[in-house]
Amino acid sequence: MGQLHHFTYGAITPIFAFAMSFLGSLLGLVSTARARVATDNRRRAWLLVLAAWSIGGTGIWVMHFMAMVGFSVQDSPLRFDVPITVASFFIAVVTVGIGLFIVGMGERRLWKVFVGGPITGVSVAFMHYTGMAAMNVDGSFEYRPALYIASYAIAIVAATVALWFTVVVRGMVATTAAATLMGVAVCAMHYTGMYSMEFHLQHSGANVPGVDVNWFLAPIVLFVLVVVIALASAVMAVPSEREQAEAEAVREKIAQGRVIRENNTPVFGGGPIGDGLPASGPAGSLPQRSKAAQAFGGRADARRDRGR
Repeated sequence: MGQLHHFTYGAITPIFAFAMSFLGSLLGLVSTARARVATDNRRRAWLLVLAAWSIGGTGIWVMHFMAMVGFSVQDSPLRFDVPITVASFFIAVVTVGIGLFIVGMGERRLWKVFVGGPITGVSVAFMHYTGMAAMNVDGSFEYRPALYIASYAIAIVAATVALWFTVVVRGMVATTAAATLMGVAVCAMHYTGMYSMEFHLQHSGANVPGVDVNWFLAPIVLFVLVVVIALASAVMAVPSEREQAEAEAVREKIAQGRVIRENNTPVFGGGPIGDGLPASGPAGSLPQRSKAAQAFGGRADARRDRGR
């Protein structure tokens, strides 16, 4: 049985893996929160797609391969099949997107969380093992059943909690706490699945097909940058729930001011404009002068006549 090393470079790879999972989860939750309050279905769908790319692509897939940078097998090269690796990426994005659309479109219902959560969780764990199936070594792998099942259970619970957060979480502090919990859960699922592995070395001496895991680093960095820029642009373009509430309050105040002006009622106390007299001429013209104003004008005319 070959020896597996999960932390070849020490703590740096799990730290970076958690950072990617946290970043993807945070951006995805923020985008989902904006989608939740969006009134346009097209805009809501677009924000949910971006959230799926963020959570599934960065929070799960990028986290997986950042952790795999620190994984090695003693006495055997480690290579990855590119088509299967790319397929694992789309599995992560599409399945997370299915869960987000179940929860995020239409009216918010708790039953949607308990439908979309297990679907997404099983699919996320499937993405992990698809990524592992892309790995080629001079030997063979098998999984210990107890830890294998535990990794699926962690993925299902994590996905269900994540989708629940998309429904109830409000505010940046709560969103950050939710993203931290999601990052921990995704990393726990990954390393539980990794510890369930057993490797049997063959010493065949044959060339192991595929590419080194470091080959994915440049595409990963580029992908993360694109996701961050796209989500930042989308979030800036769509108001948050608090911003929409503040804008609605301002619109109500403006509407109330228009009603007051139309009724000829002053905004800051006092009686009606024109002492309650009806306006002269057509609607919207200046009100007639009060009796006191007319009397004052008459006295002024008399003084001008005497001065002549």
